[in-house]
Amino acid sequence: MLVVVRLSVEGENSADTVRDLYAWLSQEPELRGRVRIVEGDPEPGALGPVVEGLQMALGAGGAFASTATVLVAWLRSRRGEVSVKLSRGEGQPSMEVTAKGVKDLDVAAAKALTEQLTQVLTDAAAADTDGAQGS
Repeated sequence: MLVVVRLSVEGENSADTVRDLYAWLSQEPELRGRVRIVEGDPEPGALGPVVEGLQMALGAGGAFASTATVLVAWLRSRRGEVSVKLSRGEGQPSMEVTAKGVKDLDVAAAKALTEQLTQVLTDAAAADTDGAQGS
């Protein structure tokens, strides 16, 4: 069962920030080929599409933990006001994490946050599986 997760990034130069996060996620062996940049139509008069965020297709197993680990490490490396919102779509539960809230975490707190993110992704997969069985 695949879970599709959307990541949106807010902060300065959000398009460049999205590309940077994409590079981090794409370097993780369990996530290669599962992450893509989502682009929208350009604003009138603008050249090229607008980077809106990332979309990930995650299967069961280590992909959830790998995603959470990379996100926490990436946020800890950021400067300034940057936030990442994970969602599965409109009307679905979401979670937002900020660099400001992650940067100063000690090792135990960073591990706890990683576990919480992993659980959010795992719960999303379980909800998809329950919905498929109930159909």
